Amino acid sequence: MRSVSGPDAVSGWVVRRPGPIASGPLVSVRRPAPEPGPDDLLLTVEACGVCRTDLHLAEGDLAPRRPSTVPGHEIVGRVVAAGAAVTRFRVGDRAGGAWLRGTCGVCPYCRAGHENLCPASRYTGWDADGGFADAALVPADYAYPLPDSESATRLAPLLCAGIIGYRALRRSALPPGGRLGIYGFGASAHLAAQVALAEGATVHVLTRSAQARELALDLGASSAGGAYDPPPEPLDSAILFAPVGDLVPVALAALDRSGTLAIAGIHLTDVPTLNYQSHLFYERNLRSVTSNTREDGRAFLETAARIGIQVTVSPYPLSRAPQALEDLAADRVQGAAVLVPG
Repeated sequence: MRSVSGPDAVSGWVVRRPGPIASGPLVSVRRPAPEPGPDDLLLTVEACGVCRTDLHLAEGDLAPRRPSTVPGHEIVGRVVAAGAAVTRFRVGDRAGGAWLRGTCGVCPYCRAGHENLCPASRYTGWDADGGFADAALVPADYAYPLPDSESATRLAPLLCAGIIGYRALRRSALPPGGRLGIYGFGASAHLAAQVALAEGATVHVLTRSAQARELALDLGASSAGGAYDPPPEPLDSAILFAPVGDLVPVALAALDRSGTLAIAGIHLTDVPTLNYQSHLFYERNLRSVTSNTREDGRAFLETAARIGIQVTVSPYPLSRAPQALEDLAADRVQGAAVLVPG
């Protein structure tokens, strides 16, 4: 194993008892530093984005897969140790750890380029400890090289919010120069919108947050209205980022003929009964989005660098991770919340 002087112990947060964020599901811990396996990187964490999936895990909307797991899967860090089999990274490199952290590589989905559907897939902050800490282990094959020229807080949201938003945009089948509706406008949506705008789309944002509507217009959206408002014109495509099932029929009804709605979240409240004539007829399409492939990640990071994507960040010290989740739950976060170890 190649290493420099790494940490002897790791401080961070774990989900001890999932429940409403006000009940205190996050607990501060200090543990011995993990030892990298042959294919692992040990990172000192420079920043970790706070994703809505972290909130779902803390509150129990997603059942824990192991006890007392450190959440967080938008990890920017420096390599302080690398396993003997690692060839893509060296000690001192900046690397990013994301949601997808392992697949089998041999199932029909993996062989067909759909590793996001691998039944054996594993996830950072769910199947293994994540980045709500000052150090984290990341499998080298699922890590992304990151530039030294950008701030860690700006890079962190790209590693899930950006990647998932990019996949959701592709799943929405937006045609060239098309009309895109975005429902909910948080971390992922404000990045996906910029990719769509850079590709020539007209973007209409529908969200309950007045602050988010202002950000959408600042980024170039053609309109910004309330979550349940009709957009000013029929939509070719729509993406639902808000985890609100009631918005599914609303978004479907806003689609033009043959339009597509992509649902981007890992968790969604129940969808009400759909009316075939009003919501699905005229070949309207309804699609889900499941995780991402590493190719999605590479393609998005290249696109983000090329278009000079703007990342709106609300930084929090690592010590205030519970407050960051509480603010996210209450829609008080502008753009993306990011934890910074002190």
